[in-house]
Amino acid sequence: MRLSSIIGLGGVLLAGAVSAQDPDAGRQVAGMCRTCHGIDGLAQIPVAPNIGGEPASYLAGQLEAFRSGARVNEMMSVVAAGLTDQQIADVAAWYASQVVIAVPPQGFDATAAPDVCAACHGADGIALNEDAPNLAGENTIYISMQLKAFGSGKRVHDVMTGIAEGLSDDEIRAVSEWYAGIGLKTGRAE
Repeated sequence: MRLSSIIGLGGVLLAGAVSAQDPDAGRQVAGMCRTCHGIDGLAQIPVAPNIGGEPASYLAGQLEAFRSGARVNEMMSVVAAGLTDQQIADVAAWYASQVVIAVPPQGFDATAAPDVCAACHGADGIALNEDAPNLAGENTIYISMQLKAFGSGKRVHDVMTGIAEGLSDDEIRAVSEWYAGIGLKTGRAE
């Protein structure tokens, strides 16, 4: 009797599990994202980030945070609330399948990158770890808004909150301009 209970519980747990990520199914979900983020993940409006080429785990984590209310945004909270776990996994896989390449401006000097940012986000804006988003080619408005949100406590993160609290408006502007000045190309991984 006990073994059958355990097997039954296992079946219930498996029934709620997400099947493998399907980037092609994710492309269909991305159709509702394209107005702001573009179908390839290059932002179409200044207040939306580029999401193409971000790790699937990062994207899924952000969508789950919007869905749960841990992260709040007027548009994203509504969109994410309607997504299933499978849709989140699929759309994250779609955008993660995009290959992004930083295109530094002429005369780019990586040693001049903002020290406080480059360790995680890279001097060229391509993140060095899966927990940090790419910043290459982001709009100055978006970067500034996020840094101010971290600095004010409106948005909370173990690392970013402490960093942003200590940044002046001039430092925020310099960081924003540094990463916005780096171009970004994207394409689909084959």
